Amino acid sequence: MEYSEIRYDVADQIATITLHRPKRMNAFTYTMMRELVDAFDRVDADDEVRVVIVTGDGERAFCAGADLSGGTESLARFERDEAPTEGTPRDPGGQLSLRIFECKKPVIGAINGAAVGVGATMTLPMDIRLASETARFGFVFTRRGIVPEACSSYFLPRLVGISTATEWCYSGRLLPAGEAEQRGLVRSVHAPDELLPAAREIAREIADNTSAVSVALTRQMLWRMLGASSPMEAHRVESRAFHLRGDSADCEEGIASFLEKRLPTYPDRVSDGLPDVFPDYETPEYQ
Repeated sequence: MEYSEIRYDVADQIATITLHRPKRMNAFTYTMMRELVDAFDRVDADDEVRVVIVTGDGERAFCAGADLSGGTESLARFERDEAPTEGTPRDPGGQLSLRIFECKKPVIGAINGAAVGVGATMTLPMDIRLASETARFGFVFTRRGIVPEACSSYFLPRLVGISTATEWCYSGRLLPAGEAEQRGLVRSVHAPDELLPAAREIAREIADNTSAVSVALTRQMLWRMLGASSPMEAHRVESRAFHLRGDSADCEEGIASFLEKRLPTYPDRVSDGLPDVFPDYETPEYQ
C-alpha cells in the first residue's frame, strides 16, 4: 500500500510511524486507519523491526481527533466507508486499537502535541506513552454528544483506574501533559526536541538487549492476562511459555552472553519462531 496520510520509516531496527496530515492537525480519517493497520501488518512481517514508535507530524498535534470538517456528515462518511453488509458499522478507531493490541512488537507512543478524541484513545493499547510538554489529552466525546470509542472503555480504566477514567470521560476536559503523567497515562514528559530521542532511547534498550520472541510472548501475556478470571490462567500460560523458551536457542544464547559478558545475538525470529502458549485463546469476532 502507498501511504498518503502517514509516513513509515525503518532505521536501526526501529519503525517510526508518523501521522501525516499537518494541515489538518493530523486528524483521523478512514484512509489513515487503513494505512495504520497496513503499517502494523508490515511491522509484524518484518523481523528486522524490533520496536515501533508512533508520533505525529509537527509540534501542534499528535492527532486532533476524527476529521469532523464536514459536520455530522463526517460521522456518516465513516460509516459509509466501513460499508457493512449487515449489522452495526464497525468503529474505525476500534479496528485500529485492536490491531495495535494484536501487534507482536512493542509500541511506543511519542505524543508530540494535542491528542484529542481518537487521537487520545488510539494510544491506549500502546505499551509506553511519552508526551511533549505541549501535549494535551482530551477524551471529549460527551462534549460532542457521542461516547468513547476505539475500545477505550476497556483500556482506559485498566491504565489509570476507574475513578480517573470516569472523571476524564464524563467531563471531556482537556488534560495537560503533567496531569496525564501524574495519573499514569504517560510515562514521562519531555521538551519538544527531546521527545523522539527519549522514545528512541527506550526502543534501543529493547532492541539491543532482548530476544524478539521473548518480548513478543511477554507482550501477549501481559495484555491478554488483563482479562483473566484467575491467576491460575496466568500460571498455565507462563508455565507453557517458560518451558518452551527454556529449550530455545535464544535461551542458550542469553545465558552464554551473560556468562561471557557480551551483548547477545538472538537467533529466533518472531515470523517463524513464536510458539503458541494460548491454545484456548480465540479472538472474538465482531457481530
